[in-house]
Amino acid sequence: MPVATPVTVRPTANIDGAIAPLEEARIPVLDRGFLYGDSVYEVFRTYDGVPLFWREHFDRMENSARLIHMPIAQSRDELMSEIRRAVAQSREPQSRKTVPGGASTEDGSGEVYVRWHVSRGVGPVDLYPDPNLKTSFMILVKPVPVWKKEHREVGMRLAVTSVRRNADNALSPNIKSGNYLNNILGLAEAVELGADDCLMLNAAGYATEASNSNTFFVIDGRVVTPADSDGNLRGITGAALRKIGAAAGWPIHEEHVSVADLARVEEAFVTSATREVMPVSAIRLPNGPDREGTWRELPAGGGPTTRQIAQAYKVYVVEYVAENAAARLW
Repeated sequence: MPVATPVTVRPTANIDGAIAPLEEARIPVLDRGFLYGDSVYEVFRTYDGVPLFWREHFDRMENSARLIHMPIAQSRDELMSEIRRAVAQSREPQSRKTVPGGASTEDGSGEVYVRWHVSRGVGPVDLYPDPNLKTSFMILVKPVPVWKKEHREVGMRLAVTSVRRNADNALSPNIKSGNYLNNILGLAEAVELGADDCLMLNAAGYATEASNSNTFFVIDGRVVTPADSDGNLRGITGAALRKIGAAAGWPIHEEHVSVADLARVEEAFVTSATREVMPVSAIRLPNGPDREGTWRELPAGGGPTTRQIAQAYKVYVVEYVAENAAARLW
């Protein structure tokens, strides 16, 4: 049997149909996504070339666009066609690339991370969006991110920050937009506090999510996730876990999660398109003297419930890939 040629994924961009290496790609200065964050975006990764949950990602993008009153000029089929073109251009039969120090910039699988933005378009420097603008698109293709071994095997450290999540009636967290300043500020504070990521509270003091992933907790033996009404992006990986859990007998409960509840957490994990199910090894609670806080240490590598859920998700992904082979990008 012939041996498959190793494939390196070269970071590539597709800007309104013009494909170029990522480092050479350019967008117009007057693009509203650049000027104001007036854009929506989504991310998926592939498994065996199959884009995971791609329909759900398009559904969420279209919902985000509706929430900001932005009709998308490009059809779903057109955008998928442009994604395929960019992916085809990105894949090269050559050796793996490295960064200084010898660490690989990809996992060697040839799988891709695809991020696509739809901007309201190019127009005058004016807050009011001209209704005659035509949306533009930007597609980024890169190797699937390689997360730190410590995060995968031991877990991430989260810190509850003073930065609060955007209120739903100010800038709904369910608009997955190009404006991520709220998340950036939360992450920056968390890193200053010695954590890997933030755990933002809403104005009422209830837990919401990390900077770009949903959060889940095991409290009194029950799997709990912050209620959507408290200010979370409706995660697609998290939705899959709810479906899996309902069928497998470990339901996920959507509830208000207070700081007092966080002090009772037995296990925790985060989910996203590329993190999958990633354990949390500690949570910094904001109830210590000054800015010291107190750390609640959790089982390294995740406890039994986290490991069970992570394994169930892997099985689900394998089944999804087999059922959606026709969607393969190469």
